[in-house]
Amino acid sequence: MPLSRRLTTGLGMATVTALAAITGAPPAVVAAPAPAHVTAAREAASWLAGEFTDGSLPGPFAPEDWGLTIDGLVALSATGVDAPTRQAATAQVARHVRSYNSYDDWGIEGFTDGGATAKLLYAAAAADADPTDFGGYDLRAETLSLIATADAGHQRGRITSRTTADSGPDASNTFDQSFAVLGLARSGDLPQDTVDFLIRQQCAAGGFRLYPDAADGPSPSCDDQPGATLDVDSTAMAVQALLAAAEDGATGAGDAARKGADWLVTQQHTDGSFGGSGPTTGANSNSTGLAAQALAAAGRDDEAARAAKALAALQLTAGNGGAASADAGAIAYNTDGFTTAAAAGITDTDRDQWRRATAQALLGLAQVPLGRIGLDPPPTSHPTPTGTASPTAPATPTASPTLTTSPPPTGTAGPTPSVTSPPATPAPTTAAPTTAAPPITTPAASGLGGLPTTGAAIGSYLLIALLLIGGGVTLLVLGRRRAV
Repeated sequence: MPLSRRLTTGLGMATVTALAAITGAPPAVVAAPAPAHVTAAREAASWLAGEFTDGSLPGPFAPEDWGLTIDGLVALSATGVDAPTRQAATAQVARHVRSYNSYDDWGIEGFTDGGATAKLLYAAAAADADPTDFGGYDLRAETLSLIATADAGHQRGRITSRTTADSGPDASNTFDQSFAVLGLARSGDLPQDTVDFLIRQQCAAGGFRLYPDAADGPSPSCDDQPGATLDVDSTAMAVQALLAAAEDGATGAGDAARKGADWLVTQQHTDGSFGGSGPTTGANSNSTGLAAQALAAAGRDDEAARAAKALAALQLTAGNGGAASADAGAIAYNTDGFTTAAAAGITDTDRDQWRRATAQALLGLAQVPLGRIGLDPPPTSHPTPTGTASPTAPATPTASPTLTTSPPPTGTAGPTPSVTSPPATPAPTTAAPTTAAPPITTPAASGLGGLPTTGAAIGSYLLIALLLIGGGVTLLVLGRRRAV
């Protein structure tokens, strides 16, 4: 390269470098609006955080419902909302391990609930606590001790309960097994037996049954049970557990998860919603929330987005909440519940159902997989360089989907039953509003054409830039003449 060309190139680059230094080099970064479903999830979590009192959520018959409190803790962890409430809830659950996974508080000793123990193990990991020393309990070791061993035959790998009395068939179900797989995968090595037992609950069609037991006792697999009822909620849980297991290297987990996601797609209603089985067959936000979360985890983005749209239509806002507008953010169990609340507000009798529905439904809006809660940053907003188009958030639907009335969800495993009944009067919402991180911007210096203020005088930089530009132009002309 001729010397003049090298000089021209060098001065040209120097000019660009100088101008970049003056104008702030990389473009200022501003926070793009969060996707609509993420914003809805955070609003739901903020409402739910306001329902906590001293780190716990109330139940229908007691001031603390530890199963529901764990659901709420997982929901808040998925969205990153209200760190003080999350910390208080984690501490309270840790203090009440035996209140949840045993009957000690009822004066019945010698019983440990396997499903509740597995759920505690998962919750501790998701809340970024130490599952091997949670309230003084090694939940990982406890869960492993409740896994059926080889002498259990086709029940090998099943999470079971420990009892000193003959209480008949074990009550553990596919929810419990999914929590066992999730919790063990999150806290250390995952025994293949636990994964294999979960996979055996999947029928050839792809869906999972809720209960491993038939009328005459445990059946070896879903296909071995005539007329097995496949369940959306159980399948959504199993898909997420198996995805976590596949990430951990478990054999057969990935294929089973994909097959389960395929089945979920076939169960989605035209409006995007889902229903469960038995008393929850009608479309409802609990089933829709779990299914949306599982579909997103499996990469079925279009179906997950449709489910999120159905959930958003059941969420109270200041504009559509009517008499319940003070509870903006809460998500109804179904359309009837939404309509009733908008007309008369959320009564004390109904508030328990709203807490349970919101805790699971918002998972389908946040769309952070169960296996990643506490590991991945909660979804907020995405940095976008100034001057580029921000992604357009999907519009929040205004029309509610057609959902049929269903009984309230039965909740998750644990000794405390979930029955809709007048709960204790909840405390007023005290959760601080959660907002996205402030945009990173560079304030313009007055009269300087929007140049960033660096704290130093820029006159000398302008002079150098002008000299470099002038010199570059001169050398460019000379270079062109010499080339000719």
